[in-house]
Amino acid sequence: MQVESSDEQALVRVMTLVRETGHIGDITPDEDFYDAGFTSLRSLELLLQLEAEWDVSIPDEQFIAARSVRSLGELITRLKEGASCA
Repeated sequence: MQVESSDEQALVRVMTLVRETGHIGDITPDEDFYDAGFTSLRSLELLLQLEAEWDVSIPDEQFIAARSVRSLGELITRLKEGASCA
């Protein structure tokens, strides 16, 4: 049995949320989800879902800069690790 790292788990979950929230069927981890059809209204919904699911506060400027599934997953992992060190 292979155990996924927290980065991989975050990536898989963020991918699912982006696809469901943005109604995007096919997106790669490194693809800009706004280029794939994600809207600003959907991004607000996604932000709220991510913050609730991981119990983190994501700064707006960092969320806006994270335009791919991978970058969002990495951001969440960093925020969670920072919170556990505080």
